[in-house]
Amino acid sequence: MKRGNTPLLIFILVLFGFCLWVILPGNGIFGRNEFTLGLDLKGGSHLVYSIDLSKKDPAQSDADVITGVKQKIERRVNAYGVTEPIVQSINNERGSFVLVQLPGVKDIDQALKLIGQTAELDFRERVVDASGNPVLDKNGNQEWVIAKAKGSDGQERELAGKYLKPNAQVVLTPQTNEPEVAFEWNSEGAVLFEQITQRNLQKPLGIFLDNQLISAPTVQSVIKDKGVITGLSLDEAGTLAIQLNSGSLDVPLTLVERRDIGATLGEDSLKKSLEAGIIGSAMVIIFMIAYYRFSGLMACLALVVYVVLNLAVFKLIPVVLTLPGIAGFLVSVGMGVDGNVLVAERLKEELRRGRTLGAAIEEGFRQSWSAIFDANVTVVIACVVLLWLGNTFGNFLVIGFAVTLLIGTLLSMFTQVVVTRTFLRTIVGLGMAKSPGAYGVAKQ
Repeated sequence: MKRGNTPLLIFILVLFGFCLWVILPGNGIFGRNEFTLGLDLKGGSHLVYSIDLSKKDPAQSDADVITGVKQKIERRVNAYGVTEPIVQSINNERGSFVLVQLPGVKDIDQALKLIGQTAELDFRERVVDASGNPVLDKNGNQEWVIAKAKGSDGQERELAGKYLKPNAQVVLTPQTNEPEVAFEWNSEGAVLFEQITQRNLQKPLGIFLDNQLISAPTVQSVIKDKGVITGLSLDEAGTLAIQLNSGSLDVPLTLVERRDIGATLGEDSLKKSLEAGIIGSAMVIIFMIAYYRFSGLMACLALVVYVVLNLAVFKLIPVVLTLPGIAGFLVSVGMGVDGNVLVAERLKEELRRGRTLGAAIEEGFRQSWSAIFDANVTVVIACVVLLWLGNTFGNFLVIGFAVTLLIGTLLSMFTQVVVTRTFLRTIVGLGMAKSPGAYGVAKQ
């Protein structure tokens, strides 16, 4: 066996064993027990919101507002209990957007309300006339004015949600078992709330969310740092608690794209993709062994190592596997086979010229290397361009294809050159398959 080949062979076998252990069911790595599947395979909802930067505070930069919106949406989605959500901001010539992918979510309408609502909470006092009667607007509804009080520095301020501590929670009233949202003010909010409740004893205090009245409880006593919001269903209370804890959005969002994918459709797509991959791989293996004989068999063994290595990398990063992503992986498998075809053909040519098997293997790899390298570099450049375009235009299907193809191409260079050559050198060292006919070379 060629000097230095044994340690390399041992390394490949150990690496293969580790990767196989990573991808086997029940062997979670770093807390991950499954591959991360995208919406088109798992089901869920794909949402794109337009960010209205014209409504931002002039003191804030566009970048700060976009980052703040993204972070608050992430907090809302995570608190909602979505597994493996994707929240990403997009900036292009059409404007600023935030993309939200919610795999496995069943109640899409509730998720939409949670994510897209600005959730600006404020407290308002009822407007009354000189006789103390409520003033009505032209539609016959009571008029309200935002409650104000003097802060700790003596300046008058509006009582708004920005003074809330991020610890709101849903509780059930002992008497009626109805849900309500318990909240707590910070020190400044407590100063304001105490003054406002003191002057509104036995009067209703309106609680508004995004200018919509959600509750108007009568103030029974002076309250300083704590309070409750009533009049909500259990789902509404849960959503409001999440929104209060994550903070209100700095600017309005507009839903510009929505795609819902059922779990059944995703499962069917995954099944068909796996079937297509198995059938295609089987045809490649049959062809390689039938045409290139022993070198084809070694190429197929290297291909098995390549597939296992790819899947392990997908799980460890982790890569979100989508239908285009699986297509990119299958294309990379074809690229891996292509390099081995070049080597096998060069090997046959060298054997026809009368070289020994060992010399033919070394020369075959040497002659093939430049073509393999150029082909793979070309694909890597194409993948980088696709990644840039996908990020620029917010097309994550393109990104999924480019990521898996890029990873597969880089790994295929290792298996095409190192793994296949190590296997062939091992065969030479063991004295097996010495006949040129074993490599598809007809007798002269």
